[in-house]
Amino acid sequence: MTEEQKMEMEMIEESCFIDITKTIEHPPVAISYKEHTIILNNGEEKTYPTPIGTYGNFSFVQAPPKTMKTYFVSLLNSVYLSDKNKFGGKLRGFRDGREIVHIDTEQGDWHSQRVFRRISDMNYGYDTSPYHTFALRRESYKKRIDFIEYYMVKLQSEGKKIGLLILDGIADLVSDANNLEESNLIVQKVMAWSVRFDCHIITVIHSNFGSDKPTGHLGSFLEKKAETQIQLERNTTNKGWITVKCKRSRNTPFEDFSFRLNEIGLPEIIDLDDVYTF
Repeated sequence: MTEEQKMEMEMIEESCFIDITKTIEHPPVAISYKEHTIILNNGEEKTYPTPIGTYGNFSFVQAPPKTMKTYFVSLLNSVYLSDKNKFGGKLRGFRDGREIVHIDTEQGDWHSQRVFRRISDMNYGYDTSPYHTFALRRESYKKRIDFIEYYMVKLQSEGKKIGLLILDGIADLVSDANNLEESNLIVQKVMAWSVRFDCHIITVIHSNFGSDKPTGHLGSFLEKKAETQIQLERNTTNKGWITVKCKRSRNTPFEDFSFRLNEIGLPEIIDLDDVYTF
């Protein structure tokens, strides 16, 4: 082993060592839905926000095509920017001055701008300068990865703290979602970004046709490594509603909820207390 390699290993040893005698706080919540109460060892009850995602981790949204995945991401994004708004119901964001980076890999400039503008429409009059938006459809998948890392490093070098990175969608960061090596590498990259920048990353992937499994080897790696796996389904009882389910979580799972598009085409949480009267 060269001296340079030894120094690198020593740095890893120092940064990755976990002292089991030390209290490590639970990662702070980035986005939550409702709250939950736990009983501590001393019998005290304590209430916490139920996380959809925490800082230093990543989650992913999966759904069949045309199940309003991008609208759902807009809903999370809008709440995160302003901490809460009239569209998000009991969704809460804990941004605390951090920046948002939103990457669209699939759509052209016109459609991407429509999606990005939705956030300001949902937070009318709110400062959107912390919201950084890019449409990377024209770039190769390797250049997209390089640019995302470049821009996050750039923000960090400017003294800005990144809170939320949205990757819509992750399948465009590999040449093939069934390429085992590339799928593993990009999920490892997402994991590393979430820790390096202490942010939460939300990414989006399609479900396999006729299945609730996310697409390809890429989907399998996401399932194994994500903090939260979020599944969207068309509501079979109420036309136009999309039901949001916590399929898997490393935390207390959030309750199912639904959203729909309002009369001006913006997504909003459905408050069942307003829908049903008894």
